[in-house]
Amino acid sequence: MNKKIWGAAACLAVAGLALTSCGGKKASGKKVELTVWESTNGPDEFIKQAGEAFTKKNPNVTVKFVNVELGDAVTQIALDGPAGVGPDLFAAPHDRLGTLVTGGHVLPTKNPDAVKKQVLGACSTALTYGGKMYGYPVSAETYALFYNKDLVAEKDVPTTWEGIAAFAKDFNAKNPGKQGFVMDVGNAYYSIVFTTAEGNRLFGPTGTDTTSTNINSDASVKGMTFFQSLRKSINIPAADLNTSTCDSNFAAGNAAMHITGLWNIRPFEDAGVNFGVKALPSLPGESKPCSSFSGTRAMFVSAYTEHPEEAEAFAEFLLTPEMQKLRFELTGTVPSVNVEVSSPYLGGFMEQLNYAFPMPSIPEMGLYWEAMNAASVNIWEGANIKAELDACNKTILGK
Repeated sequence: MNKKIWGAAACLAVAGLALTSCGGKKASGKKVELTVWESTNGPDEFIKQAGEAFTKKNPNVTVKFVNVELGDAVTQIALDGPAGVGPDLFAAPHDRLGTLVTGGHVLPTKNPDAVKKQVLGACSTALTYGGKMYGYPVSAETYALFYNKDLVAEKDVPTTWEGIAAFAKDFNAKNPGKQGFVMDVGNAYYSIVFTTAEGNRLFGPTGTDTTSTNINSDASVKGMTFFQSLRKSINIPAADLNTSTCDSNFAAGNAAMHITGLWNIRPFEDAGVNFGVKALPSLPGESKPCSSFSGTRAMFVSAYTEHPEEAEAFAEFLLTPEMQKLRFELTGTVPSVNVEVSSPYLGGFMEQLNYAFPMPSIPEMGLYWEAMNAASVNIWEGANIKAELDACNKTILGK
């Protein structure tokens, strides 16, 4: 049965935008070309089609897509922006917001109250730094448990991590060449779930505590101890559990279960996999799905743009219901606004979003990834858990 997201009327109507914000004044009719940085494999086509639609309503403005991948934009804007060769707008994940703001690379959201009324609450919260909103959320995301219906029946999909371990051990023994469960164990985006028992959160409940990461707390050590025990059941080294390998194995029908996100729905469909999506398993001692990172992908107006009014208008245009539906059709990601879309896979993600928490956006978050990636690999391969997490905490906080 298809799952739907139902929504309220948006503050901005496509027909009424015409370079006009909610309560803002109309921009001039001068010829303007907006340069937009975005990733390939879906987001690029969205920007191109949205740009064409925007130009039809605003003939004086054209939109030029330039490929800068999401993970590279924050570093590149710091170089290209001051040099005068950067974009007018660029896509970036919300967890880098602190770095962007403290570096002076982005402008505040022009109409924050109107945007906040339009977008999902988690998205506006994720884009708030120091009490001020920056950027325009174009999608929300988290990850969930994908399962191959030809390899495991829906009723047999484990709802606990202990169940995942038991299933994988049994499945691997009975199905040579196939894998019961895969995930990128060296990716801190995913391994963070094992540190979230008992309400434990990276950088504290609000994600802003710079005195302690909580990555080496008792709850984290306990959770990562279980993570390490999974190695015995899965019996696959970290080197063979990177994202591309896991994706490929699931797409080929060689993995029964896999943790990944909405971005893989279309590739898996194209590969002909008969799959479903459920919320993540619960951690030992808990009864609800374990908490995951939630992310907000935002379009930021560069602080270096010579066309802030036009850039802000295009960013707002991307939040209209029509454009959000278009983005969903092209990328499969969860809309950032309340609009009605339909997909047989959204139910699992929407359930998981109930247990997800926004990735912290303080500048220290920039040091988290490499440190926790390395710690996760080392722990998976048998290293001392407390020592690895203490080292991770020290790297991030410098103490």
